[in-house]
Amino acid sequence: MTPSRPYFIRAVYEWILDNELTPYLLVNASYPMVQVPNEFVSEGKIILNLAPSAIRNLHMGNDEVEFSARFGGKARNLHVPVGAILAIYAKENGKGMFFDEDEIPPPDGQGGGDEKAPKPAGKPSLKVVK
Repeated sequence: MTPSRPYFIRAVYEWILDNELTPYLLVNASYPMVQVPNEFVSEGKIILNLAPSAIRNLHMGNDEVEFSARFGGKARNLHVPVGAILAIYAKENGKGMFFDEDEIPPPDGQGGGDEKAPKPAGKPSLKVVK
């Protein structure tokens, strides 16, 4: 089954906008393939404003969120893998959704990949209980 996180992110983003609030994204900046302005990272995390007036060219896919934004007057292209997103919430009231850091493992070769759980050894068996 595909991860639910990208679907929840898109849904909560729309819900926040529909309520005329400001969507914020909390990102694990040390996650592999994250491209954010490092000078704004604090304690390994960064909060990004996703208000339509603050960003351009937003793409919310199943694998990443990409957009461009200005930081200190300088335009930057940002790339955030879905697994790096820790929360999406409204700036004004903190309502939104927070995610488990371990729900989506890092990409292959980056400390985990998509390894499957080992299958149990032996024959399956059923026991009749009276």
